[in-house]
Amino acid sequence: MQVTPPPARPAKNRAILGQLSDMDMRLLQVFKTVVECGGMSAAELELNIGSSTVSRHVKDLETRLGLVLCRRGRAGFALTGEGQRVYEETLRLLSAVDGFRASVDDIHQRMGGQLELALFDKTASNPRARIHEAIALFAEQAPEVKLVLHVASINTIERGIIDGRWQVGVIPAHRNSPSLLYADLFGETMQLYCGQRHPLFGQAHAELDWDALRQWPFAGLGYHSPNMALSHQAQLTRSATGFDQEAIATLILSGRYLGFLPDHYAEAFERRGLMQALAPERLQYSCQFVSLLRRSPQPGRAAQCFYECLVKAHQPPAPTQPRRA
Repeated sequence: MQVTPPPARPAKNRAILGQLSDMDMRLLQVFKTVVECGGMSAAELELNIGSSTVSRHVKDLETRLGLVLCRRGRAGFALTGEGQRVYEETLRLLSAVDGFRASVDDIHQRMGGQLELALFDKTASNPRARIHEAIALFAEQAPEVKLVLHVASINTIERGIIDGRWQVGVIPAHRNSPSLLYADLFGETMQLYCGQRHPLFGQAHAELDWDALRQWPFAGLGYHSPNMALSHQAQLTRSATGFDQEAIATLILSGRYLGFLPDHYAEAFERRGLMQALAPERLQYSCQFVSLLRRSPQPGRAAQCFYECLVKAHQPPAPTQPRRA
């Protein structure tokens, strides 16, 4: 009896990716933008190309890699597991390419390309923050460098500087990493606030202390920060978590939670009668903002220059000499 062997399984499509070409880099740039914009339609404005072209570029990249990178349909845009890994590797690759360009610029003693700056949120309203002055100084010294500003959490900024995704960061000081260089910039005062609907709003706060506050639900930041350190030290009852100052402000406005906010940011809410600082002379803490720069590999000339501009912009003015009679 003759046995017929089962039909051979079709070979799984394999990636035909060999050496990276300029077109591959372009496709990866498009894919990165699509991920960060949250979909094809949203990315078309950023890329200045039609959504059908964006979609075709992503499909071409999937064919080139032999992978399904994302799902798109009525449920919206979502990365696959493979897509998430490719996105993370894309960030590393593009960061390395930018680093190479910066090194070549260093060799030629020039500054060009793109500089990625990451800031902790709600710094623009702080009268002690002079980041805008540092930007003006930098633009005079490096007019050919394109600045890209990001706003992120403390931990995200630290990781982004260490892995090379961003070149310079500004965060509240909370711990030191041996991988980073730090320079003091400016200070910030954090006050404890309640919303208009909270039982403590409009009441006398002379008797309020840290012990008394433990009976009230507290809204705190959900990552390592001066905010988290103080709330743990004071043993406040964290009943809600936010991941930026806007989230904490929204929770406070609900009237259900107490929370810390920068006094300069909360000022507008106080003027409108929507918030009140509780015993502001006592229930507060201060934090110092610092700039971050990666130690190794050595940052490029543009990053070093911007770092120096930040330090210069935040130096106290020189004391004026009295005129001699």
